[in-house]
Amino acid sequence: MKRKTLAAGSLATLMLAAASVQASDARLATERLDEVLEQVTGFGFQHIQEIEAKGRDSVEVEGWLDDEWQAEVRLSLESGESLEEERKRRDGGAWGMSEEDVRMAMEAAVAEGLAEFDELQVDRDGRIEIEGRDADGREIEVRSQQGESGVTDVERD
Repeated sequence: MKRKTLAAGSLATLMLAAASVQASDARLATERLDEVLEQVTGFGFQHIQEIEAKGRDSVEVEGWLDDEWQAEVRLSLESGESLEEERKRRDGGAWGMSEEDVRMAMEAAVAEGLAEFDELQVDRDGRIEIEGRDADGREIEVRSQQGESGVTDVERD
C-alpha cells in the first residue's frame, strides 16, 4: 500500500513539474510582437482586447473583427493557421486596442525592462496591463493607459 501511495505522490509531483515547465514556456520575446501583430491583423482583428502567449509558437487573441463579431482565436505563429476559433455576434459595439495602441504599450513596457510577455490586455476603460518577465527572469507587470505614452504603474516580483 505504501508503494502505491509513493508512486501516486511521485506521479503527482512529476505532473506539477511538467505543468510548471510548460507554463514557463508560455512566454514570447518582445521582439516577436511584429510577428504576432501580423498574424492578428491578417486574421482580421480590428480591435484587440487580449493577446496571451500559449507557448513559444502560438498565441490566443480575443477581440473584435468588426462592430458585430467578437472572436477568440488561437493562432500558430509558425504556420499562420488558426488552431482554434470561436466567433460570437455581440451587441454594444467593438472596443479594444488598435495595432498602434499595442505597439505603444509594449514600447513603454520594454523601456521599463520587459523582455518576454505572457499576456497583454485592456479593459473597457482603456487600462492596459502587460505581464511577463525581465531579462533576469523576474516577473514584471506594466500598466499604461490606452492612447497615452509612458506607464502608469510598474510592479516587479
